[in-house]
This record gives sequence, structure tokens and C-alpha cells, in this order.
Amino acid sequence: MITANDPAGTGIMFSNAINRYTPHKCRLITTEHRYNFMFKKDIHIPNLKEDEFDEVERLLNEADIFHFHMLSDENIKLGPFLVKDYIGDKKILHHHHGHPVFKKNTSEFRAKYKKLGRTAIVSTPDLLELLPESTWIPNIVPINEPLYLPLQEMGFNNKIRIGHSPTRKDLKRTDIFEDVMGNITTENHNVEKVVISLTLHVKCLDIKRSLDIFFDQLGPSFGVSSLEALSQGVLAIARLDSFNIDRINEFTGCDYTPWINVSDKETLDKAIRGLINDRDLINQKGVEARAFMEKYWKEERVLKLLFKVYDSIV
Repeated sequence: MITANDPAGTGIMFSNAINRYTPHKCRLITTEHRYNFMFKKDIHIPNLKEDEFDEVERLLNEADIFHFHMLSDENIKLGPFLVKDYIGDKKILHHHHGHPVFKKNTSEFRAKYKKLGRTAIVSTPDLLELLPESTWIPNIVPINEPLYLPLQEMGFNNKIRIGHSPTRKDLKRTDIFEDVMGNITTENHNVEKVVISLTLHVKCLDIKRSLDIFFDQLGPSFGVSSLEALSQGVLAIARLDSFNIDRINEFTGCDYTPWINVSDKETLDKAIRGLINDRDLINQKGVEARAFMEKYWKEERVLKLLFKVYDSIV
């Protein structure tokens, strides 16, 4: 796997899952450090000493598949090496995560992949509408690692804590969340707003576990942050249109989705006001969320889809 930066830590999560649950071997090579979330790294080019680049060249020579994330492709440089020089007969996969440049110039990416006969996958269902030739491979979270497990006690806070963890506030529509929560916390002093921003990922996960309700976004889909909250047994709110819901149902094989679905400021406000008056319902939805992740969003289940795509690449 090759990428400039690791989007929401998904690259390292996929790499670790492949190494944990399959007989195959995956390495992740990154070239940039952004946001200071401190996701775990494997081979990070800026950290390498001169004598450590031999390992990079070995991987470029021996890999069967080049799995590019975000906007990266064969033109990326890995220290002294240009990936293009090592393409040969390797299988190539492009993995898109909703980067603004990709969204704005999708036609160019589609034309390139058609010309080169490339295979692409996307991280959220909404991106299928931009790149219909691609396959949706759901993001994964390591649901059995300690920080992804629910706290043993539910509803232990004196106040009802409602949180949000935006990276791109414009895409998440953090402004609407702030407006809604400003009104609610003014009226109800038993409710606390928690915005987690530019925080180490492990700290973000630790805070998120203590929440009662998590608001993901009013964008066109749901993010990794939703999946983290659901895994932790925290009720999650997001905007999911019928297209997203249908894709989720196809993936899980059931007609249930654990998210509280909202569409705008009015429905977000109504949903939160309804929930804060029923802590038992909040806790029940949290338990259901964790059960959903355990049953339907296991890493092995996602990897089966990914390897089906790998096997299809010619």
C-alpha cells in the first residue's frame, strides 16, 4: 500500500488486518505527515535513514500488488525511487477516500483508469455515484482492540455528553452541530457538548468512549469516526440517504442500520432533543450499535470483499 498520507488511519488498519487475518503480507509506505493525529505508521519515508531504503526497493521489486490510496499513483516518489519504474506486470488498485481534488475532477480519474485498464475501489457508498465502475469496500476498525471496546459501565455520566470529531469542519457541517448544541446546552444544563479537534487519535478514541451520543456529519455519507463510535457502543448520528442505506444493507445482508439518521439542522435538533430525554434509549441504542459491529462489520468480512477485488485485477 502506497500513499502520501494515511486517510483517517485506514491504510494502517487495512494493512494490519491483512497481516492478522490472512496468510498474505502487506506493508504500508507513507510519504507525508498531516494533522498530527499520530496514526501508527509502518514505513514512513521521512523517517528512514539512508541505509534503510534498501527495504523500500525490495518491496517495490517483490510486491504483487500496488494498492494506492487517495490521489497517489505510480508517479509518487519514495525517496530515491519512482514507483513508475517498478510497475512491470504488477496488479494496480486505486483506493479513493473522498479527497476534494478527486471529487472535483472525477471525470479525469475515470478517463485515466479506463485508458489504463485500472481497477478502483471507494471507501464510502456515496463515492460510487461519482465512480460507478468502482467497488465499495467498507472501512474497517479493529473492533476487538481495547480502545474500540465499550466502557463497562453505560450511562455513568452525570451529564449527557454529545460529541463530534471533525477534521474537515466544512464537510462535516460542524457549524450546524455547534448551532444546535448551543441552543440545547443553553436550555438544558444536563447536556454537555464535546468537540474533539486536532487531537491525537488515541486520545480521541479515549474521549469518544465516554460519550453518550456521537454526531458524525451532515455530509453525503458516514465516516470512520461513526464506525469507531458504534464499535465503542456509542449511539451515532449521521446523514444517510437511501442510496447509502441500500449499500449498507447489501453489505450486511440485513435491513437494519444502527445510525440515527438525520438530514438537516431541523432533524438533527429534533433527534438530539428526543434522545436526551431518554437515557435508557441512548444506552439501548449503544448496545445495539456494538452488537451490529460485532456481527456485520468484522475485519474478516471486509477483507473478503477486498481480496475478491484483488483477485479480479488483470
